[in-house]
Amino acid sequence: MKSKKLLLLIDAIINLGLGALLVFFPEGVVLALGVPSAESAFYPSILGAVLFGIGLALLLERNSGNGLGLYGAVAINLSGGLVLGLWLIFGGLQLPLRGEIFLWGLAIVLVGISVVEIMATQKVGIPG
Repeated sequence: MKSKKLLLLIDAIINLGLGALLVFFPEGVVLALGVPSAESAFYPSILGAVLFGIGLALLLERNSGNGLGLYGAVAINLSGGLVLGLWLIFGGLQLPLRGEIFLWGLAIVLVGISVVEIMATQKVGIPG
């Protein structure tokens, strides 16, 4: 049970942090990270709000069992990480080195935490 709570906390911190940055500083974060920009701050801030909401749902699950759940987190992180990886490989993005490093790092973190969460649920039999 401790491992499930720890995984949910780590996942929540990642989502809350990225979400808050994108909600409050969408254009600045895009410029600082060297990732593709949108025509307006609307889409990055909406993405930030979604990530922040996912982070809150993970905290609710960790504390009360009435949130997103570990399997939901795996689904979100794995799909996001894999799609991001596909964009980086096949999308023809023209990114500065810091953008490449940040996005590959993010993809690796998302897929990596998914793998750890999947292994934890299989090994320990953690209910979703």
